[in-house]
Amino acid sequence: MASVQDELKALVRTIPDFPKPGIQFRDITTLLLDSGGLVRTIDALAATIDGPIDLVAAIEARGFAIGGALAVKLGAGLLLIRKDGKLPGATIAEDYALEYGSDRLAMHVDACAPGARVLIVDDLLATGGTALAAARLIKRAGGEISGARFVIDLPDLGGAKALAEAGIETASLMAFDGH
Repeated sequence: MASVQDELKALVRTIPDFPKPGIQFRDITTLLLDSGGLVRTIDALAATIDGPIDLVAAIEARGFAIGGALAVKLGAGLLLIRKDGKLPGATIAEDYALEYGSDRLAMHVDACAPGARVLIVDDLLATGGTALAAARLIKRAGGEISGARFVIDLPDLGGAKALAEAGIETASLMAFDGH
């Protein structure tokens, strides 16, 4: 697996000082452009899943690309977790803190049936605030969190630890130092 991780890591572009000075933005759009890299990413994420998943909860926006492909691979439905105000119809929402600010996530109030086994998916895990807000939304709807998957982890920011403390099993394909 180390060679696949190294290969995928090489496809991730780093953009310094985005969205603000001091941030090393890990951009997966370059990985998504590589068809082989995208297939290997989805296959590697799917290989980390034990047990059935009813829904993949993909977090806006890059999480949609990963989550949609992973949902197809797992034979699961796709639950969209979006920034507040982007979904039509009745929604529930949660505020959360980012590494560089705060925001609010929402999902359709009827998107997750009670008891549904839900896997949270996003491109990157930093502080864990976004994933924890998604988990709170899913739990409010009656869903059961089956875990969380990320392409990239920034372990220095403690997101994996925060998810573990919340009882959410987490896996990432690669890690980058710093933030």
